Amino acid sequence: MKVAIVKYNAGNVCSVDYALRRLGVEPILTADERELKAADKVIFPGVGEAGMTMAFLRANGLDNVIRGLHQPVLGICLGMQLMCRRSEEGGGVDCLGIFDTEVKRFVACRHEDKIPHMGWNTLGDVKGSLFTGFEKEEYVYFVHSYYVPVNEHTAAVTNYILPFSAALQKDNFYATQFHPEKSGSVGEHILHNFLAL
Repeated sequence: MKVAIVKYNAGNVCSVDYALRRLGVEPILTADERELKAADKVIFPGVGEAGMTMAFLRANGLDNVIRGLHQPVLGICLGMQLMCRRSEEGGGVDCLGIFDTEVKRFVACRHEDKIPHMGWNTLGDVKGSLFTGFEKEEYVYFVHSYYVPVNEHTAAVTNYILPFSAALQKDNFYATQFHPEKSGSVGEHILHNFLAL
């Protein structure tokens, strides 16, 4: 199986690479259009800032490449947010528009609400192929200051300050706000499910 990780200015590429190698997959890290289109699976990771990242993707033609992929694609964290239509980050950024929803900034409602949302939290209302075999609420690892509201493409929900989309799915596009590569055996299960699609 050929798995490609989109190469751009993302911060969690090494941990994604390592998680895949633990599952017996040796991914390629590439920004080459032909390699991305030829891969069996594509992972679009992300830790960073939406505006700078979208500028990089557009400058290198990767925005159109990602939108045009037909094999299973998994966006992670910022990767998920960039797959949405628009983000509030940096005063407003137009994104890839795969999921027709906006990315919002968390607003603390109580003194104990810390932003960014960082640490372990549960997944609820899971549905779809990424969560095959889930029989109870499982804990996964989050680090984010922006969230995607619950919408028609929501595949899992987490509650922090308010309920938000922990995962999205539409056609061949899958996405997680949490980091499966940092979520222990639960994250490994999710990555295994993605590779099995």
